[in-house]
Amino acid sequence: MCRDDPLTDRPYYMIKTLSDALAERGYDTLTAVQEAVNAPELQDADLLVSAQTGSGKTVGFGLAIAHTLMGDSDRLEPASSPLALVVAPTRELAFQVMRELEWLYAKAGARMASCVGGMDMRDERRKLERGAHIVVGTPGRLRDHIQRGSLDMTGLRAIVLDEADEMLDLGFREDLEFMLGEAPADRRTLLFSATVPPMIAKLAKQFQRDAVRVSTQSNTTQHADISYQALRVAQSDSENAIFNLLRFHDAQNAIVFANTRVAVNHLTARLANRGFSVVTLSGELSQNERTHALQAMRDGRAKVCVATDVAARGIDLPGLDLVIHADLPTNAEGLLHRSGRTGRAGRKGISALIIPPRSIRKAEQLLKFAKIQADWTTPPSADDINQRDEERLLADPVWSEEMTEEHSAFAAKLLELHSPEQIAAAYLRLFRARQSAPEDLTPPDARPDPRERKPFGPSVWFSVSVGRDDRAEPRWLLPLLCRSGNLTKDDIGAIRIQQSESFVEIKESSLAGFLSTLGGSGELEEGVVARQLAGPPTFSATAPRSNSGPRSDAKPPRRDVDTAPRRDYDTPPRKDFDAPRKEGAYGSDAPREFKKPRHKNAGIPKTRRELDEAHQAAKPRTERAPKPTGKPSAAPKRAKGAGDTSGKTYGGKPAAKYAAKTGKPGGKPKTAGAKPGKGKAVQGGGFATPKRQKS
Repeated sequence: MCRDDPLTDRPYYMIKTLSDALAERGYDTLTAVQEAVNAPELQDADLLVSAQTGSGKTVGFGLAIAHTLMGDSDRLEPASSPLALVVAPTRELAFQVMRELEWLYAKAGARMASCVGGMDMRDERRKLERGAHIVVGTPGRLRDHIQRGSLDMTGLRAIVLDEADEMLDLGFREDLEFMLGEAPADRRTLLFSATVPPMIAKLAKQFQRDAVRVSTQSNTTQHADISYQALRVAQSDSENAIFNLLRFHDAQNAIVFANTRVAVNHLTARLANRGFSVVTLSGELSQNERTHALQAMRDGRAKVCVATDVAARGIDLPGLDLVIHADLPTNAEGLLHRSGRTGRAGRKGISALIIPPRSIRKAEQLLKFAKIQADWTTPPSADDINQRDEERLLADPVWSEEMTEEHSAFAAKLLELHSPEQIAAAYLRLFRARQSAPEDLTPPDARPDPRERKPFGPSVWFSVSVGRDDRAEPRWLLPLLCRSGNLTKDDIGAIRIQQSESFVEIKESSLAGFLSTLGGSGELEEGVVARQLAGPPTFSATAPRSNSGPRSDAKPPRRDVDTAPRRDYDTPPRKDFDAPRKEGAYGSDAPREFKKPRHKNAGIPKTRRELDEAHQAAKPRTERAPKPTGKPSAAPKRAKGAGDTSGKTYGGKPAAKYAAKTGKPGGKPKTAGAKPGKGKAVQGGGFATPKRQKS
């Protein structure tokens, strides 16, 4: 009916029972999305609505379908078949929608029913048989009821898809298309979504009739009632920062988001050990466990909920003032939906991102893509928390409460025993003892400048008798020096590879230990010698090519830069000890020529035959078997004459050894064709069966 609505002081087509319910809940004005979908010209149209989380969409579509369900009447007729179907992506959101619609339609006499996965399907079927005006459920369970015939779609007048984009992301497209196809063709279809991607637009075009596009999102800011904080922490202080945040804000309800179930369980255990009243919300919990966890948050029995992204949609907890992102979400949409749990329906909230040094760039990109301006700061320190505790203690309403005779008598006893200062200090200690102790946080790690190097200090130069001609590399010399010279990486400075030798800088404080480890020979390993230099070496600008004259088109190597080919770190240069010694500065002590290493897979047998040949080649020559001829092997023939045992084996032993050991001549060996039975194993894998004696 048309009347002057006290909610907005303008003529509105709003049913009186719904208007009274809104007034009792304290709705003085409607939100932007509620006002837009409740416009008189849209009361019979299909709607495609996009609005941010926490904007009051549930009450909005509850008002939007009222005229379709009730007409001009203030109350609903007795329920027979359902008149409206509301589909939500998650169980929690379905129950949240049902609670909102229950109080909104309570005065109109509406009967509600839920069809949610994880609940008893028989109870849901009985409720549907008794009659319901509005059915709220999840896609999979609703489809089950439709296919089983327990949900009658013939009288349906309106279908609402809440968080339609999330349902498509979760893979419910087929279920949605099935339900929309089973509904009557003349029903109203309302799609509510935070975003409208192409798949939502395609779904709307397929199943809606000339849908009206309604958008109440702002193109400039996101979540104006939410204060975003990007908190830089040291890598080891991520969890301590969460403890301090919870202590500092002391919110009535807070949610801590993690990306995995393992992280959720770990954080829950840590918070419980610190004295926080905490519950868990993740996909591995049953529906009853998840319902009890949320109820504990609403009742005040728990103040902190550690959850995965399964709770990022639709959860509306009273007094939820703080959202903490222990792990950064994977995309900007996840950040918005997580943060949207606070700052709902005009309330203020805080969304805090814990950002260790490794995640700074990812956090910057998330905030940029989400069009969010965050305050980059640090978590509250232990001193900040203690100061906040004192402020809360001084502002506690207990100071203004009237004192009873019992309290006065006890206060007099305390004053007789202790001074006022002692009593106040004891009260402060008792107050803090009930709280979790704050953590001392280290300053966040600053980004190191990769160009900035610490001074190496006093050093001594050594010459190593391998160079570019020997295919030496710094990544091979470094572990060789550490291993043979008893050094660490911090003891070694610059390594300069030259054509026939290399120069290494070693810290002066490690010189004595290095020389004593090498001994007088200075040998790092066979053929590699280190020699101390009197001063810094002179690096050659160009190096001649080994084993050949200079080329006219040859380019000089870069100065002081290793240009050797890449090789494995732990692979030393390959040596050819048959090559003649080089003529160099070290005379006969010069290293031998090194061969070019083969491919890492060279020489590895690839077939069974190659493997057998490799095993035979590894045996001494006297034990090698004759080279196979390629013909199939035949059973050894028995030589003529008694006791001839050549070419036979018994139990894997040569027949000659068998005869010498047992004193019996070798007989015909058993073949692989023997039938299995009781007896000893014989050649070919079979068993010899003993003969039966005649009776």
